[in-house]
Amino acid sequence: MEEVSLEVKKREVTGKAVKHLRKDGLLPAVIHDHGKDSVHVQGNYLEILKAYQKAGKHHPVNLKAGDKTYTALIKTAEFDPKKHLLTHVVFNAVDKNQKVEAEVPVRPRYDEGNEVSPAERNGLIVLSHLDAVQVKAVPDKIPDLLEYDAEKLVEIGDNITVADLTIPADVELITEPEHSVVSVYEPSALEAANAALEGEAEPEDAETVEAEEGSAETDDQTSGEDEIRPGGKKEFEDHEQGTAPTKE
Repeated sequence: MEEVSLEVKKREVTGKAVKHLRKDGLLPAVIHDHGKDSVHVQGNYLEILKAYQKAGKHHPVNLKAGDKTYTALIKTAEFDPKKHLLTHVVFNAVDKNQKVEAEVPVRPRYDEGNEVSPAERNGLIVLSHLDAVQVKAVPDKIPDLLEYDAEKLVEIGDNITVADLTIPADVELITEPEHSVVSVYEPSALEAANAALEGEAEPEDAETVEAEEGSAETDDQTSGEDEIRPGGKKEFEDHEQGTAPTKE
């Protein structure tokens, strides 16, 4: 994948006043820098959106803020749930020579000429349980995606786990290897199970699949917490930094 570069500027505007930045085509963001004070920045909305679309949460971004440059990974990207617009981004500055954890997408791999698995070609359903896995590697060795052999999905009950993913030798897998990635089901059994649970669950032996839209920022409450500490509002109490929450 080609290098992803982005230039931002330090900002003074914080709190709910950042809504005015968005009206001007700017996007508020923050950089967490190895335990140092967070750096509040802003940048062109479309440029930051393009950087996120290219880099996701796994590809390093060459980030320039004023007279300082960073190698950074995108930690969080928050979207407005109604408008589906990017509202805030948190970057984590990383050491390009040290291993870091990242979230890498998982994708099926088919034989040439195929677009679906043998199971799907036979009218069965392949249910996805996992869209991404956590890995650890130096930033420039983090893969853009990890693949599994979808041609092995043939019959009801066939299952692909994290252990079946093709992992590069210099990448360490963090997600549990026994975690299911995809499984094959009989359509009628899946429909019956969904109907019994009002369409909210898969068969009894299937793992619960949660479609996470991502926590959207509302009037910058979430982004404000993310700017306080790298863990954001979901960090456990025993990992708290001890600083009182402040506005963005």
